[in-house]
Amino acid sequence: MSSRTTPKVAVLLGGPSAEREVSLSTGRACAAALRDEHFEVVEVDAGSDLYNDLRLASPDVVLNCLHGRWGEDGCVQGMLEWMRIPYTHSGVLASALAMDKQRSKDVFRSAGLPVVESVIVDASAVRAAHVMAPPYVVKPNNEGSSVGVYLVQSENNGPPQLDDAMPERVMVERYAAGRELTTTVMGQRPLTVTDILTTGWYDYDAKYKVGGSTHVVPADVPSEIFDLCMDYALRAHNALGCRGVSRTDFRWDETLGAKGLILLETNTQPGMTPTSLSPEQAQAVGISFGALCTWMIEDASCNR
Repeated sequence: MSSRTTPKVAVLLGGPSAEREVSLSTGRACAAALRDEHFEVVEVDAGSDLYNDLRLASPDVVLNCLHGRWGEDGCVQGMLEWMRIPYTHSGVLASALAMDKQRSKDVFRSAGLPVVESVIVDASAVRAAHVMAPPYVVKPNNEGSSVGVYLVQSENNGPPQLDDAMPERVMVERYAAGRELTTTVMGQRPLTVTDILTTGWYDYDAKYKVGGSTHVVPADVPSEIFDLCMDYALRAHNALGCRGVSRTDFRWDETLGAKGLILLETNTQPGMTPTSLSPEQAQAVGISFGALCTWMIEDASCNR
């Protein structure tokens, strides 16, 4: 940190990933909140000249509001470590692990956390035939925000005709039925549980369009399930080595009780858009959006 009384914050936003628009919304919201908290803020769109842009900005700390590949998978984190600029959220290894869905599942299994069966296969094989019995989900192994997700519900529909933009290798995952639950972890504190209600599949539009989903917070679920979500989220956060804020998503088949709770994935840089879950959970436990952003800046460091 410099000798400034209030640190100068560079908010990284945008970037080249498939989640650019979400990142722009997250970054602008966080930048506005930090200005309201009297921080000096510069917004930096993470392009190919990011290193020089950061040198020119000369920040004391970076608030990483990038989503998806490059910004959330350890690449930018590695550059910030090399530049010795303190930054928010998880470090290089935890970011890379969490973005790789199959490897993060291996970590979760080793920690005794419940996950669904999945395989990594060629996209061409998925287009040619069912690689597991429906219902199943096809997704990129290293994207977030439900980008490029296909739900295959019936053998009668045939295998999915994946978009050409899908990577050569994809994850095929057994579909987990039930309610969509999520829990944010802030440092070592799980905040609460949200029940996400949608009229259909919880896809990109349901996540980010106004009215795309309804959030019940705190979730109206049995105390056993609520407590398990809080416990699993913190255990997932720590098993991956996460820092700062993370959010872990679940499916819960209520007909199976506690055995029906499945961990889907952990997001190391949750969205901070007007419809995002983590700011809403913080608000529910008495932490304002400004206070949440301030906490992330105060928590920032290198060697994460």
